[in-house]
Amino acid sequence: MIPNQISLQEAIALTTRYRDTPVADAFFSEVYNGSSVLALLNQPGCRSFRVYLGRKPDQRICTVLVGVDANGHDLLPPAGPATLSDDEGILLEEAIQCPPICPTPSPLNA
Repeated sequence: MIPNQISLQEAIALTTRYRDTPVADAFFSEVYNGSSVLALLNQPGCRSFRVYLGRKPDQRICTVLVGVDANGHDLLPPAGPATLSDDEGILLEEAIQCPPICPTPSPLNA
């Protein structure tokens, strides 16, 4: 078993419990583009990623993904004017949220 891996039964229990007791204005799932996640993980020195909770300007909850190095430090872009890089300090958001765009039925969302 790999680190952080859980069984389908555990995942079903977690997602069902969350759907049964949701936080007001929260979403059930988010989808990130696979190539974006791979770019985040392929950054020099990246060993894992961290998920932060945030709020959009319209107050909807969202997630922010950031790469993490072997020492547990966030891999952030350089300070200064806002710049977007394809290879260092990648930060991800803008995921597709459910609702309103939800996946086809599966044991994790039924």
